[in-house]
Amino acid sequence: MIYSANEKRYDTMKYRRSGRSGLKLPEISLGLWHNFGGVDCYETGRETVLTAFDSGICHFDLANNYGPPPGSAEITFGRILKENLLPYRDEIIISTKAGYGMWQGPYGDWGSRKYLFASLDASLKRTGLDYVDIFYHHRPDPETPIEETMTALADIVRSGKALYAGISNYNAEQTERAISVLRAIGVPCLIHQARYSMLDRNIENGLLDVLEKEGTGCICFSPLAQGLLSGRYLDGAIPEGSRASKDTFLKPASITPELLKKLNALNDIAVEGGRTLASLAILWILRDRRNTSVLLGASSSAQLIENKRAVEQTPLSVDELKRIENILQT
Repeated sequence: MIYSANEKRYDTMKYRRSGRSGLKLPEISLGLWHNFGGVDCYETGRETVLTAFDSGICHFDLANNYGPPPGSAEITFGRILKENLLPYRDEIIISTKAGYGMWQGPYGDWGSRKYLFASLDASLKRTGLDYVDIFYHHRPDPETPIEETMTALADIVRSGKALYAGISNYNAEQTERAISVLRAIGVPCLIHQARYSMLDRNIENGLLDVLEKEGTGCICFSPLAQGLLSGRYLDGAIPEGSRASKDTFLKPASITPELLKKLNALNDIAVEGGRTLASLAILWILRDRRNTSVLLGASSSAQLIENKRAVEQTPLSVDELKRIENILQT
């Protein structure tokens, strides 16, 4: 059946400008880090992506190593794009990244010019694209001069293979330096992709201030803290198929009695406001206008729809924010 997008897809989504750029992103974006690899069900992934687009989520985030196996998430998205979304390409923001290990040898990792160019060329082939909208350096390289990495990003933008340059996982000092180098060669840093949630607030220690000063946006990944803020662990049990059950990025041992007490206290505030814990976590991030978008993963279209409802709800009140802060500080 030929896909036809929902004509009212932009009615309930809100959009924020990325820093001082001309580009707006939806307050919720879809990340394909998990659930879109070659080992996952293609039809489920397809349904999730199309549901996202039908809901006004027009930004899809990839990386060269997303899968598993590495690269397969880009192949999956490329197929969905070719079979369903190609007529809407001009309405879609597609990002990808390079910076983690992708192939053997000294040129398949980190931040050299050779690696970044080769990686993006491979990403374009996997997705079937002529260009991506945003190309990120995925993590700082302790050995490659930042000037080489940033010049490579700038030259990629100038080549037309990416429209914007971004960085991810850089600390405040590294970010300030990277933005300065990019600006000096005439290519602004559009956005920084950073880990941020109620349970991981490290970017409040200087990074957000740098981004605000420099006019660079921030898109927040792991907003539900690998599922801890999804509401799935409130009773202390480990649900089958959950992140914790796979014992990879979320370890069962990290779900302590102290953490459960905090999660349940946060959930009480959510329930009182007619929200889910996940919606509370999303709205908490969006309370800060410096955050351009919340980057959500989803294992199904139903989960995506449920979490997307957060942007349709009223912002958190001053009283709610104070109560949340008291819980987080304990």
